[in-house]
Amino acid sequence: MAAPEEIYQCQTVNCGYMYNPDKGDRKGKIPAGVKFEDLPEDWRCPICGGTKRCFRPLVGPGSTKDAGCELPTRD
Repeated sequence: MAAPEEIYQCQTVNCGYMYNPDKGDRKGKIPAGVKFEDLPEDWRCPICGGTKRCFRPLVGPGSTKDAGCELPTRD
């Protein structure tokens, strides 16, 4: 079971998706066991499309820092 500091939550309004390394991301084809830090830079939240900058760990360093979230834009 992943420790709370290894689980990252999306901070966008109306999302709250939690990336758990024990589960990975089926939609993004990320297998179980991949840590958040090891996700590709172009990985996006499977719910809202936010970038990795939209995520914060549940506890520990960085859990209260505003990272400047980037959401996808419509063309």
